[in-house]
Amino acid sequence: MQTCNVLYINVHPSREQDHNHQLMDSYTIAIFTLFLLICFHGIFGLKERKKLPPGPRGLPIIGNLFAIGDRPHESLAKLAKIHGPLMTIQLGFNTTVVATSAEMAKEILLKNDQAFLGRPIPHAVTAEHNYELSVAWLSGGPKWRSLRKICNSQIFTPQRLDALQGLRNQMMNGMVKAITQASEAKEPINIGRLVFGTTLNLLSNSMFCVDILDSKSNAIEELKQLIGKIMELSGKPNLSDFFPFLKPLDPQGIKREIKISYDHMHSLLDGIVGQRLKRRKSSSERYGDFLDILLDQSQVSSGSEELSREDVIILLADLFIGGTDTTTTTMEWAMAELLHNPHIMAKAKQELVETIGIRKTIEEKDVIKLPYLQSVIKETMRLHTTAPLLLPHRAEMDVEICGYTIPKHTQVFVNAWALARDPQYWDDPTEFVPERFMKSEVDFRGTNFYFVPFSSGRRICPGLALAIRMMCSLLASLILHFEWQLPSGMTPKAMDMTDRFGTTLQKATPLFAIPLVVDDKY
Repeated sequence: MQTCNVLYINVHPSREQDHNHQLMDSYTIAIFTLFLLICFHGIFGLKERKKLPPGPRGLPIIGNLFAIGDRPHESLAKLAKIHGPLMTIQLGFNTTVVATSAEMAKEILLKNDQAFLGRPIPHAVTAEHNYELSVAWLSGGPKWRSLRKICNSQIFTPQRLDALQGLRNQMMNGMVKAITQASEAKEPINIGRLVFGTTLNLLSNSMFCVDILDSKSNAIEELKQLIGKIMELSGKPNLSDFFPFLKPLDPQGIKREIKISYDHMHSLLDGIVGQRLKRRKSSSERYGDFLDILLDQSQVSSGSEELSREDVIILLADLFIGGTDTTTTTMEWAMAELLHNPHIMAKAKQELVETIGIRKTIEEKDVIKLPYLQSVIKETMRLHTTAPLLLPHRAEMDVEICGYTIPKHTQVFVNAWALARDPQYWDDPTEFVPERFMKSEVDFRGTNFYFVPFSSGRRICPGLALAIRMMCSLLASLILHFEWQLPSGMTPKAMDMTDRFGTTLQKATPLFAIPLVVDDKY
């Protein structure tokens, strides 16, 4: 709830009187100007709306903000049943079009993906130094194509991921060892925190395998805190995004606060990059990690494909922020569903025992032999879509879809959460049923538009291949090596399975569980 500051002017005959009158005149002009802006916005908004898809009527100035509420994925799905699968809403001064069917998602993500390549940039993101270089927020163009090319052809190739899986296996074994030691206390573990730390270790070892392993370095712990703070602040609704004229004021202080974390993270990454550059000057040794690839690329690139030191730092930040939170959220939901459905947990464990063996280390190559485990992860991503509205798109030109015009610069959402629960495409859509994927060719790689957790088209998540490898190895290790019990007094049916909307769709209450080492006679 925002409070209004009231300005009291002391009216007494003095030399300040003229100044006070001038102040009053200035405020009157400002208020009148704001009134005119609102009127013009309303007039032109109505004129433009005739071309747009249908949608709910909004209130003056605030539009449909109250109707959307704090659970927009759900409220937009309900409104779409009234106004159609391509719908227009008004979020403050932002005209937004929402797609809520596989057909409309395909129109935006595939058929017209060039036209919808743009990104509306949240005000909080602009606090990051050189945010305009981010592959996540660039609205197409030569720089974006160059960064995507590096991701697709240099970083996330099967050969590169295979070469670094030994380091990821070390981190996974470290997690198992830490849980084994913690199990002696028989106290509940915060699953989200456990997975977050492990995911960050997995990513950091793929990005800069040697530097971050320095036992004297506190980089990992610092990154955990910084990324956590950035995700927390990014998930807060920001008035500056709905009413652009408030941006200079930053009324909630979100940009000011998040800038501290962004600056610290950039400083940390810059130090790691600088340390690697010094080593490269004194030695020809290469580690083959992501950082080496990026630095090699920066030496040979030129023109529009030139990769500067700042580009490297921004891309590393993108990969950390994008990879840790989404993977952590999905894994916490997966463990929550398995504890909530013990028969599914037992079935997944049995597959692992029969295929891998109790005391064996799980390797990424084993995942292909674990179809039920893969189905559990797919079903988790379906029922608990991590980014329910994906990252927003922006029309870079006027686009005609189904007889409607989506004007240039219009913000566009794809309600992936609603698609993944639409009974037109899914039987018993609100139930957790991994078996639905066992005999199905439906996949998450962007070809089935009612299941697009990683998006699709040109904007599909570049780190998809690494994310799947990490999630499968993580979940398999947690299930195979341990029996998990809920805290004393809690039953599976009593678990809180509600979610909380933010940057990602997180579990409303953190998941705690007690690990017990699996007996050899299992």
